Amino acid sequence: MFDYKLLAALAAVVEQGGFERAAQLLSLSQSAVSQRIKLLEARVGQPVLIRATPPSPTEIGRQLLNHVQQVRLLERDLQRQVPALDEHGMPERLRIALNADSLATWWAGAVGDFCAGQQVLMDLVVEDQEVGLRRMRAGEVAACLCGSERPVAGARSLALGAMRYRALASPAFMARYFPKGFERARLVRAPAVVYGPDDFLQHRYLASLGIEDGFVHHLCPSSEGFLRLTEAGLGWGLVPELQAREPVQKGQLVEICRDTPIDVPLYWHHWRTGGQLLAQLTEHLRQAAPSWLVPF
Repeated sequence: MFDYKLLAALAAVVEQGGFERAAQLLSLSQSAVSQRIKLLEARVGQPVLIRATPPSPTEIGRQLLNHVQQVRLLERDLQRQVPALDEHGMPERLRIALNADSLATWWAGAVGDFCAGQQVLMDLVVEDQEVGLRRMRAGEVAACLCGSERPVAGARSLALGAMRYRALASPAFMARYFPKGFERARLVRAPAVVYGPDDFLQHRYLASLGIEDGFVHHLCPSSEGFLRLTEAGLGWGLVPELQAREPVQKGQLVEICRDTPIDVPLYWHHWRTGGQLLAQLTEHLRQAAPSWLVPF
């Protein structure tokens, strides 16, 4: 049988990014958390953590994290059926990985009513849509919103729709780099704004225009900052249509090449044995997403 106090220590260290914050979460000393991890490793016969900054799970550690995530959700179902088992009466905290653009645009509107009605607290981990599934594979999250269709072992995926992006720039930027109107040959020399090193959306957009060369770009790992840099004329960027409507209407941003949007499919991944809460959230997203996303 598992000692779930030891598993809780492992989950806290990984989710909180270190022993000190895990100790604060569990109301223990840092030494006590370390001892629990060592005891867990002694019982499984191998390391469960890679001692780095931040700590990351080993392969067996990932399997244990997957297990404890699912146990938490199943316990919630049981506590609803037998309220006397709920010692604390605290709302469930659901850890989810999602991309920054969804968080900045449609996510809150889509899940707000659900969280209020189900008394759910969300612990959101922001990752690019291309890599968010790594968090789920590592056992760090119970669900994930990302651009990959294929689920990890033990999980299911659901196609929600696509976020539509448009290549936008400020009028001043267009006047500076495209004084005679848009020219594909000049685009690779006009600086772009890219979310991060794992963001290949601009590469896909350029390829759709027949441009395979490299391009100069700023890196800005913030959805709000990305929009502000684009509005300020530092570069052109692929901005979610949901986020761009107001600045486009005000004339603060214009499309660099008209009628060339690019759609990014979004898939919802969740554990098969995630209990009623994940199943209810999945059904809620199935119904709510079409109001925000475009079909694909």
